[in-house]
Amino acid sequence: MADAVTQSEGSVTFREIFALREFRALFLSNQVNGIGDYLSRAAVTALVFHQSRSALLSAIAFAISYVPWIFGPLLSALAERYPYRRVMITSDLCRMVLIGLLLLPGLPVAVMFLLLFASGLGAPPARSARSAMLPLVVRREHLTLALATNQTSGQAAQVIGYLAGATLSVALTPRIALGIDVLTFAVSAALVAFGIRRRPTEVARSARTHLLGETSAGFRLVFGDRVLRTITLVVLTMTVFAIVPEGLAAAWAGESTSGPAARGLDQGMIMAAGPLGFVIGGVLFNRLVPAARRIRLVPLLAVIAPLLLVPSLAGPPAEVVALLVLLAGTIHGAIMPTLNATFVLALPNGFRARAFGVVNSGVQLTQFSAVIITGTLADSFRLPVVVGLWSIGGTLAMLLIAIFWPRPTTFADAAERAAEAAGHGQVPAARKATTSVTPDAP
Repeated sequence: MADAVTQSEGSVTFREIFALREFRALFLSNQVNGIGDYLSRAAVTALVFHQSRSALLSAIAFAISYVPWIFGPLLSALAERYPYRRVMITSDLCRMVLIGLLLLPGLPVAVMFLLLFASGLGAPPARSARSAMLPLVVRREHLTLALATNQTSGQAAQVIGYLAGATLSVALTPRIALGIDVLTFAVSAALVAFGIRRRPTEVARSARTHLLGETSAGFRLVFGDRVLRTITLVVLTMTVFAIVPEGLAAAWAGESTSGPAARGLDQGMIMAAGPLGFVIGGVLFNRLVPAARRIRLVPLLAVIAPLLLVPSLAGPPAEVVALLVLLAGTIHGAIMPTLNATFVLALPNGFRARAFGVVNSGVQLTQFSAVIITGTLADSFRLPVVVGLWSIGGTLAMLLIAIFWPRPTTFADAAERAAEAAGHGQVPAARKATTSVTPDAP
């Protein structure tokens, strides 16, 4: 079965996946949502700074979007109890109202933080439901290309959202950007409502236990299964080391002796290089490299990604730093869709949202932690040394993971077990001991 999927996947084209009406709706909703998220992040940061004139408070406004992900696995387990379509629509509408309240003039900064936090609570269930919905709207042979398309476009949405939010906030007012963000949530909800058909919940009411137990089952599934655990470790480790240049770009550019305009350009180059590389790697790798070879190349590429940033130790100019980040981002973009597709295919029905909730929460929290740790270190040591040594640590960590990387047949067997179990409405046999909720048949 796995071989058949691999062979047919090689002939899949963008035209085929975009010919699917539900995929188009899900894709557009995801992009509109992403642009709105990053646009509002830039706008709120500016709004708080304009009102408080405090760099610390503006930094908190930026970082507060990560905090709700502490509850990500729990909220994703909640999303598993309801139809994914309803979860996405409800989350979008709630966030639309909460961000809309930020448009009220004269709000205290503390109230802004509260609204931002409440709005952020809608992201984990919505993102997990969207990830879990994708395998339901595309066929198995379309999945890798669909994921690559979503992820690479998501990086482009990040760049557009940041640039638009910052530009509108400076040229006009942050509230204009926030108003656009409110509209993006409305558009996203409408795309899902009218473009995706109704489906029943993946977990029947009779199969539910209690929310904490279901959340725990998601953790046990992800970390109790060798295939899922290995993929998760690679994703989290790559995230820890890939986010650092972007998070420290302003400080890195600030080390230059050139003028403010040049430092701003340097910061923009470094921040944009990673997402741009991700787009390049995602498109080229998944279109040019045969599907059967991709999973074999993952451990090698995973070691190369942080290794590319080790020359930062020498303190090169911003242009060279941006080039290194671009190359590392290209590797990142090449690997992630393959890992994501392999992860999805190995998941049993009824656990997709929870499993993605665990991984997505881990990604968000490790990004936050990595930037905070390296930023703290950079206050005491030269920034290039911090990034270079951090990247050496990433290379060693990836080498260790590569040594224990499973054989390709292990991944194929996991996907086949999950597919067979889905046909009988069961959890794959190898995972029954690690899960406590039995999902329904699709």
